[in-house]
Amino acid sequence: MRQRLIGIAGAILLLLALAAPALAADPLAHDGSARLVAGGSLTIAEGEHVDTLIAAGADVVVRGEVNAIVVLDGSLVLEGGTTEAIVALSSPVSLDASSVVLGDIRTLDASVSRADGAQVDGAVRGLETDLVNIGLVLAPVFLLFAVGLAVATVVAGLALAALAARQVRAAEELIRSEPGTVLVAGLAGLVVVPFLAVLAIATVIGAPVGIALLVGVWPAVAFIGYLVAGIFIGDWILARVRGDEPAGRPYAAAVVGIVTLQVIGLVPLVGAIASLFGFGAVLLLAWRTFRGTPREAGAVGAAAQPMGA
Repeated sequence: MRQRLIGIAGAILLLLALAAPALAADPLAHDGSARLVAGGSLTIAEGEHVDTLIAAGADVVVRGEVNAIVVLDGSLVLEGGTTEAIVALSSPVSLDASSVVLGDIRTLDASVSRADGAQVDGAVRGLETDLVNIGLVLAPVFLLFAVGLAVATVVAGLALAALAARQVRAAEELIRSEPGTVLVAGLAGLVVVPFLAVLAIATVIGAPVGIALLVGVWPAVAFIGYLVAGIFIGDWILARVRGDEPAGRPYAAAVVGIVTLQVIGLVPLVGAIASLFGFGAVLLLAWRTFRGTPREAGAVGAAAQPMGA
């Protein structure tokens, strides 16, 4: 809960930055000071100055000067205090008669009570409009990023089809012929690999290996497993729709399958389960290759048959 509130605080600080031109023409002095408090209570004493105050789940009393105040899931009381701007999220704000707010008070699910004589040079308004405007600006950026990420994933699948077609076919054959074993390998990989990496890190001398395994190798294998699952799905679709036999290098299957996997991945768990089979197949193939386990006699022939035949 606190982490979520701190994250929201970052967004609110962005709003404060965007609102800077609207602050009072005669702002308070700046000295670079900042206070961050989570829980409990905090009092800014008379004569004390703070540039930025962020409070999450705390009760704040301001008797001195604060340039910008952000309060989340707490409360704010100005008792003779002065500030340029206030942002309150789920936090009631109370101003006594001698309080001064040189700019705006922005609220989200928060009430503001002002005693007679309290000075508010700006406006008291909700953040909903500002958040919607920011969302309208960021939405196209996120959309373009998502499209770029999808294209990059398809390109990675094409690269895998070009450089490791034989290994991809072997992993597909494992999914087709040993789905139970592949699933168990995938589930084991989710637990065993991180566990071994953490153990290695704990030994200090094995820390570089553990970190490399946890940060580099494990995510890379998971991504390759995702691509393998996509190519497997693509082969299955092409076999059902056009009756195509798996090509030597599965370029078409990579495009069709990875795009399909990205779409079905929007459904909770469906994409994750499909990826788990690819992850397990890659791990199982790597393990058997490491051990030198011979392939089944019919594996190569089965891999060359149309999927589902």
